[in-house]
Amino acid sequence: MSTGLPHLDEARALLARHPVADGHNDLPWALREKVRYDLDRCDLAGDLRGRTHTDIPRLRAGGVGAQFWSVYVRTDLAGDEAVSATLEQIDCVDQMLARHPLDLVPALTADDMEAARAEGRIASLKGAEGGHSINESLATLRALYALGVRYMTLTHNDNLAWADSATDEPNVGGLSPFGHEVVREMNRIGMLVDLSHVAASTMRDALSTSVAPVIFSHSSARAICDHPRNIPDDVLALLPGNGGVAMATFVPKFILPAAVSWTQAADDNLRAHGLHHLDTSPKAMELHEAFEAAHPRPVATAATVADHLDHMREVAGVDHIGLGGDFDGTAFTPSGLDDVSGYPNLVAELLSRGWSSADLAKLTWSNAVRVLRDAESVSRELRPLRGPSNATRAALDT
Repeated sequence: MSTGLPHLDEARALLARHPVADGHNDLPWALREKVRYDLDRCDLAGDLRGRTHTDIPRLRAGGVGAQFWSVYVRTDLAGDEAVSATLEQIDCVDQMLARHPLDLVPALTADDMEAARAEGRIASLKGAEGGHSINESLATLRALYALGVRYMTLTHNDNLAWADSATDEPNVGGLSPFGHEVVREMNRIGMLVDLSHVAASTMRDALSTSVAPVIFSHSSARAICDHPRNIPDDVLALLPGNGGVAMATFVPKFILPAAVSWTQAADDNLRAHGLHHLDTSPKAMELHEAFEAAHPRPVATAATVADHLDHMREVAGVDHIGLGGDFDGTAFTPSGLDDVSGYPNLVAELLSRGWSSADLAKLTWSNAVRVLRDAESVSRELRPLRGPSNATRAALDT
């Protein structure tokens, strides 16, 4: 039966063949904050609308075939505390998968992603968000890989001693010598280098060092919305030579210029009430709703995201773009992309702009699978050439 909305039926049919492989979803942190990992209180098999952006029925409705689950921890957790919290996040994902094996299946490789698609299950991968999660230890980096982590975002919102963040004051000017060694070791073991959240100088340094394709798990185009979390055109233009993939995010403050200052005021309102600006607890959301009632929010739409994708395709090429919604990692979402069920609306918008089915298949699925496969190939080449690095920041950053 037709929906009556232009291209929506076509979009759903396309996603049935070429589902979304999304680069970033923060559901594990939401489960930590809302129910302290008690999955009996937040059953993903049911409708969690109003509590989370994500549940299995809405993943199915959205045409999601693979998900990188973020095992993010906040940067105010440092040292061994950050490592322990990251392990708890990894365990949360493992618990999710164990509870829902008919829908969610662990994936470690590109072949696993394709096998999951063939079985009609959602390939579930892990991504660590922020190098503070390894506490300056390459052995810890390798341990995370052994536990299934297949990318690491080099920084989150704050600088590390070895890497500059996009939203902090410049410190080392990109990557320190130890930071370059982190990238080399990630290449060796087959872990994708994720450049979302990092400073443009860090992006360029990582691209100059990495011999494997990089990703941006949830970043959009700075030329369309001039926010430091987004990717400058000169960096987008480097992706074809590297083989990497930039996965557009849906977070309004990163994609809609009018939302930038509004979100800053909303974040300041949370801080004034003693809460972290990334808090999505019920109390925080009540404060956000009250703020929004008094100060109407500029609303992004699927067309806003499509504007970024049009530009990213023009600069980087269709082989180097993807999707990374950042659901459950943001208090606000675009209209039509309210939760993980909304991907068909974005695909329908792109169809209305003349995107071909072949290009959309690359955007939603093939590019993400290919970039992981290429990282695996580089790792197979590097492992016989050199063993694990035991370098330390103290030794390299002198």
